[in-house]
Amino acid sequence: MFFRKPSPTSSLNYYLPSSSDLFPKTKDKDPNIALTKLNKIKYLLFSFLLIATWLILLRLWLSPTTTTTLTTTTTTTLNNHNKTCVGSYPFYIYNLPPQFNLGLLEHCNNLNIYTNMCPHVANNGLGQPIVTTVTALSSSSSSSWFATHQFIAEMIIHARLENHPCRTWDPSEARLFYVPFYGGLYASSVFREVNLTQRDSLAVDLVDYLQSLPWFNINEGKDHFLALGRTAWDFMRTPSGPDFGANILLNLPPVKNMSVLTVERQPWQGKNQFGIPYPSYFHPKSLTELMTWQKQIGDSIRPYLFSFVGGTRHGLEKAKIRDEILKQCKNSMKCELVQCGNGASKCHDPMAVLEVMSKSRFCLQAPGDSFTRRSTFDSILAGCIPVFFSSHTAYTQYAWYLPDEKNTYSVFIDENDCGEGKKSIEEVLMGISKEDEEKMRVAVINLIHKVTYMHPNASVVEDVSFGDVVDIALERLSRIVEEKISGKDFGSEEV
Repeated sequence: MFFRKPSPTSSLNYYLPSSSDLFPKTKDKDPNIALTKLNKIKYLLFSFLLIATWLILLRLWLSPTTTTTLTTTTTTTLNNHNKTCVGSYPFYIYNLPPQFNLGLLEHCNNLNIYTNMCPHVANNGLGQPIVTTVTALSSSSSSSWFATHQFIAEMIIHARLENHPCRTWDPSEARLFYVPFYGGLYASSVFREVNLTQRDSLAVDLVDYLQSLPWFNINEGKDHFLALGRTAWDFMRTPSGPDFGANILLNLPPVKNMSVLTVERQPWQGKNQFGIPYPSYFHPKSLTELMTWQKQIGDSIRPYLFSFVGGTRHGLEKAKIRDEILKQCKNSMKCELVQCGNGASKCHDPMAVLEVMSKSRFCLQAPGDSFTRRSTFDSILAGCIPVFFSSHTAYTQYAWYLPDEKNTYSVFIDENDCGEGKKSIEEVLMGISKEDEEKMRVAVINLIHKVTYMHPNASVVEDVSFGDVVDIALERLSRIVEEKISGKDFGSEEV
């Protein structure tokens, strides 16, 4: 099911000289060219030295090389393969019973109450390949663009880790343990399950299974992690809280010992939760591909001052700002609006979204069904400076991936400052100098590699890994696990 890196084939053809090459035949009958005895000895010695030198060079040429993936001090050579693990502790992947991951895909048409997920779980979660029609994409590699679903990160991470150089097949070598549970896909399939015992059953079964494993019990799960493609809210139902379809996975005590990667952490209680970017549409296979895209998007002409891709959210207090954004965008000659709603919409066309963002200087990012949105990472991919209206849309979520100096790559307008008689979004953005805007755009483009999920089948042997979402997560998890096991206190924002 998962991509496997093909064994690299050498383009070098080694030539082994034959005896006729080293010792040319002579015509003994011709006295003018016959070698003297001394000359023959000299020739044999020369030939011997030539062969010895060639063998030494060949040995050096064939010796294995190592490739680093992250600039860090943590380096480990694993015994079960010839790759060098750099930037992370060696990790072990559990081979879970299929009902926890791959078995769910057998019923992919029932994994989401709103859409058929079968096209989206294809290609290890990358989804269907995109035919690149956007001008900015015209010279990029079309094989690295996919219509990736926003809630599918757990599958992509699993596939990336399968081929990662820090993976070990020996649990005794591991200092990190990955639990490949497709919790997000399961959660979305039982949102409307009225029977709470049934809704929680797979989460409870997972914990029971983990507690039966010796490696889990050694450190009580503190060196274990899992990745969830949905927001933490979908796994934090409480007996006294409202029931909006969530299960109880993240409230189970053994899971609280683990580290949880999620596209949206609970900002106040999610101490063991760590925000990871939503997957966008670009999954490069090499550093060269990434740099080519960065160059293209840096040269993009941007006629729109700002743009908004989104729609209204009725009945959600945190989404009230959307009504104001829609009104101001419609009334501005400098704003490009792609309004989302029921039925056919450009919002669901990845190329249409990137087309608008690649032509915009600033991209408005308003909370929707939850604080965060995939559009934040679409805008970074397009080199468009994000404008936030809530600190929980990015600043309290993605400390591993975004700079601490928020004004170096983004604009913040407090949602309470927008409205009738208050701040005009257009005026705020027009007040930013061209010099500051250009610095921010350079910073945004330099963030692309950190918020990108590299193609799972990319070769980190033949090409230098550029430190993508997964590489950064492994590096940070290594530090966190060390602190947790040693008894030190840790916090999501500091590590």
